[in-house]
Amino acid sequence: MSLEHFASSAGLSLGIELELQIISRHNYDLMPCAPDLLRLLAGRKLPGLVTPEMTESMIELSTGICLGYDDAVAQLGEIHDALVEAARKLDVGLAGGGTHPYQHWAQQRIFDKPRFLQLSELYGYLSKQFTVFGQHVHLGCPDADTALYTLHCISRFIPHFIALSASSPFVQGEDTGFQSARLNSVFAFPLSGRAPFELSWEGFGRYFDKMTATGVVQSMKDFYWDIRPKPEYGTIEVRVMDTPLTVAKAARIAAYIQTLGRWIQVERPFEPTEDDYLVYTFNRFQACRFGFDGNVVDPATREHRTLREDILRTLMRLESHAIALKADGALRELLADVGGRGNDAQWLRETHARERHLPEVVRQQSARWMAPAA
Repeated sequence: MSLEHFASSAGLSLGIELELQIISRHNYDLMPCAPDLLRLLAGRKLPGLVTPEMTESMIELSTGICLGYDDAVAQLGEIHDALVEAARKLDVGLAGGGTHPYQHWAQQRIFDKPRFLQLSELYGYLSKQFTVFGQHVHLGCPDADTALYTLHCISRFIPHFIALSASSPFVQGEDTGFQSARLNSVFAFPLSGRAPFELSWEGFGRYFDKMTATGVVQSMKDFYWDIRPKPEYGTIEVRVMDTPLTVAKAARIAAYIQTLGRWIQVERPFEPTEDDYLVYTFNRFQACRFGFDGNVVDPATREHRTLREDILRTLMRLESHAIALKADGALRELLADVGGRGNDAQWLRETHARERHLPEVVRQQSARWMAPAA
């Protein structure tokens, strides 16, 4: 199977996907209610889609093509409201967060869809352990080579996205010590991690042909990379974020990615090399473990600094591009998070420290997500 042609797309357009928890309103554990939610939403006109995920206690919403932050907020809000309405009819809750704090993977049911059943057969128990919840952001690129250049430039900011979105400190009833424990589940899959260093679509096509010749992969869907090209959409897809606790936070993170993309494509501030990835895994781990307090290494200068400092420095550098995209308000909110308000992992820990009861934490995080999106 050959690599498909890279489609044309509106440069710097956005698409946002959010995987959500379906919550019992009795014990606040996960509830296998995705088929019922999809039945209620069938035929409803939305600006995007609501689709199943790997297990029946998950649901995914995705926007259509968004031109910018305001458009993303509007689309996410409309889909959010439709999902909340359907959930209330079924007397279930919905929640953000990268992990459910105390669900047990063995109790999860694989959604009855051929691809999910095939993955379950291939990956065994890992499929049910993959009941974790992430945000994916698609960024439109004008052509394939620009997409690969953007992918490798934006890879150095992967720790930023992890720390800003981190919302998975609890797993199986325990505080893991991580800000984002969700990504530890993703690491277990083969073909996860980083994309190969290719800067031309021709070169990437040769890599793809070698991989398909081995029989290990059949399509781009088989790669679980942190960022991957999506040629059928004409985008790159950033896949490392936990699902935030609100759609507002999800839209702000997408706006940050779009603004970075504009800076990279307009100013071309980097000349990416394979050596940029020498510190990639270290920086990624620091973000997952310590969030804004992690220590990261600049791949070009080898300078060490806190992730908090690195994000603040980058946000200031992006100001003119954020204004051009009408995303400056969104980035100011992220600036407040980094500057002291904290991320969602901090909110979850503070709520648990106050309540001392994980079901109450889930009740409150569900209430946050179910609140009006505006």
